[in-house]
Amino acid sequence: MGRSGPALERWLSIRFNESKGGMTMRRTIRLCVLVGCLAGLLAVPAGASAQTQPWSTFTYTNNMHPLGFSARGNTTSPFTANSDLAFWGKTAYHGNYDGFRIIDVTEPDNPVELNDYRGCAGNQGDVIIWRNILVRSWNSPAPAGATCDGEPVPQGWEGVHVFDVSNPADPDLVASVETECGSHTATGVPDPANNRLLVYNNASSGACPGLDIIGVPLANPSGATLLHDFTQVPAGRSCHDTGVILGDALKAACAGGNGFSVFSMDPADGGSLEQPKFLYSIVVPGVTIGHSAAFTWDGEVIIFGHEPGGGGQARCQATSSTVDKTLFFFDADTGAKVGEFVNPRPQTATENCTWHNYNVVPTSGGYILVAAQYQGGISVVDFSDPAGAKEIAFADPAPLSTTQLILGGDWSDYWYNGRIYESDITRGLLIWRLSDKAVANAMTLGHLNPQTQEFTIG
Repeated sequence: MGRSGPALERWLSIRFNESKGGMTMRRTIRLCVLVGCLAGLLAVPAGASAQTQPWSTFTYTNNMHPLGFSARGNTTSPFTANSDLAFWGKTAYHGNYDGFRIIDVTEPDNPVELNDYRGCAGNQGDVIIWRNILVRSWNSPAPAGATCDGEPVPQGWEGVHVFDVSNPADPDLVASVETECGSHTATGVPDPANNRLLVYNNASSGACPGLDIIGVPLANPSGATLLHDFTQVPAGRSCHDTGVILGDALKAACAGGNGFSVFSMDPADGGSLEQPKFLYSIVVPGVTIGHSAAFTWDGEVIIFGHEPGGGGQARCQATSSTVDKTLFFFDADTGAKVGEFVNPRPQTATENCTWHNYNVVPTSGGYILVAAQYQGGISVVDFSDPAGAKEIAFADPAPLSTTQLILGGDWSDYWYNGRIYESDITRGLLIWRLSDKAVANAMTLGHLNPQTQEFTIG
């Protein structure tokens, strides 16, 4: 940490217990007792030493400030990964191929892992959190002998598991809902009128187009059931990921295949939360693997991203086709294209790179996107003018290898309550602060499932 001698290295460790959510946790404070230590404290954020700071290999803009890091290493052979994120209060739920982590992010410069739960290894590991209910995607047919939370998983089973995480130290599997083609990703849709959480399940399979609709009763989550095998999508759109906006907009956009499809949950259109009404589909030229869709907070614009090569290839090189590096913006009502943005930072031949998971900052001051690009890292894009979008911040890691392509980088990057949370496939969870006037008036949320915008702004 830059301390130069024994006289400057006097530290005092104080341990104390505190209660949080009915659970007692032990914290440690390390206090520097000599003034000479101050320089070291200013040089390195709390909770990380110079040797463990992953951002030491990053190139990043002056308005991006690394804060904290919670390590969870993963491997590429056999492939395991840190995947998606969801947030409730000051707790982050970090999905992975082995299960999920529960992380206290009360202090962003010192995230504290409460549990690395590895008892449900159904790969992908997309997560939804609602109060004390966690829903996790199981993506592929279960092999013989598979288990989840110590319970047998029938061979060939795939779908979603529902956990009670009220005790972070001991998550409890309360329901298993099988779907025909599994769960690649899932989107949570609160339905307070019926005291339940709906799950829009995305199989990402041409054999199972559209969405599955699962109902999770909040008073009895063990009663979770498949409500609808929802397949009324023309041209067999396979939904890879679905963005939802409620409030005045009441729309869903499912990305998959060669574009995206839009649905309405508005009764005026004949739709509902339980049975969205198909509105239209858009084919995007040059796209073969539609990946993500999100809305601006006023519900006016859809952000559509795709994943050429499935995310495992180097598709952001200077020589890559323009469409491979492009993020698209569409009018949410008509489907008309209103703009696009091309990755401005070419990556090397050893860096897997495409646009991946992202969300829009909740502010009325403009359209600001926080997006993941695998080894392209974090990209913050101002698309207040969709036809003139520009990158205003980034954090780009060095290649994992300069001689071979190693799968890694950012699975998900999201804005939540003044911080950017970065899910790195092979490293863990990184937390950043963005100091930019574009996000100065962003709202504080009580929770966030990034694929779901529960209200509209503006």
